[in-house]
Amino acid sequence: MAGMSAAPRAVIGRLPGEPGVYRFRDSRGRALYVGRAVDLRRRVASYWTDLGDRRHLARMVPQIAGVEAVECDSAHEAAWLERNLLERSKPRWNRVRGGAEVPVYIRLDRRPGVARLAVVHGTGHAGDVFGPYLGGTKARLAVSALDRVLSLGYTEDRLSGSQRDMARVRGVAVADREALLATVAAVLRRQPDAVQTVRQGLTMQRDRAAAGLAFELAARIQQEIEAIDWIVAEQKVTVSYPVADPSDSCDVYGWSDGLLIRFEVRRGRLCTWTQRPCSPDLAGRYLEQTPASWRPFAARGAALARRLADAQSTDH
Repeated sequence: MAGMSAAPRAVIGRLPGEPGVYRFRDSRGRALYVGRAVDLRRRVASYWTDLGDRRHLARMVPQIAGVEAVECDSAHEAAWLERNLLERSKPRWNRVRGGAEVPVYIRLDRRPGVARLAVVHGTGHAGDVFGPYLGGTKARLAVSALDRVLSLGYTEDRLSGSQRDMARVRGVAVADREALLATVAAVLRRQPDAVQTVRQGLTMQRDRAAAGLAFELAARIQQEIEAIDWIVAEQKVTVSYPVADPSDSCDVYGWSDGLLIRFEVRRGRLCTWTQRPCSPDLAGRYLEQTPASWRPFAARGAALARRLADAQSTDH
């Protein structure tokens, strides 16, 4: 990593190989860039290698004097956190406020005689609405996956002759509708047993397609597996409205060895992230305000912030 200043080189070794959001600062403490990563350590290190399709950032790299990061519980959560931060404030080197992915929902239509899944762009629809999810393509692939394994659409009252034939082939009937609706809802509520059932069904179909040399179909099913993983991954930094939980608007604090990290959550969306030195006595007052559901996330964030700050101060 030739040409890297001492502080970024030191901090990369302290980053986890987990999903998260990172932020670069210049020597005056100004935010240069906010990004997300599936692997924080690898992604941040990549800025001091060949930037590939990110060559416009080459002029930014010599200005990086500090690196901050927050570890997330999934790549989906990291994507939402990046989007929220960029909607609130766009640093100079970020091109787009917010993000490229479109927020969507999945609607489960339970009208009498009907059993359908659809990707929609809001919560004002009849039926059960789940989400939000980032990325319409991933959501549509997830819907395709659920239809592939559970054949929900073939349990409707009104089917054409060819659809009735397909229902017999797939071994489903109108009598199965309620059970299948319950399974779909359980998957979208991230219930582990239901998710595992669908994932196993997809894996079997993928492997069978590959064994039959139907490689394009196998690749498609693999994309569907990844889409299911995306929509069921833990994601708490953006939640659907209306939000009944009192923690939908709160300040979330974590503290580690003299460093206080603060996340501002407003209407179910974590939208601001700051950190500063803080004494133990003062930190205690802030930590008491943090809802219990947010404490593990905040404590982990503070511990990482402390490690990164120590790595950078050592080399100054």
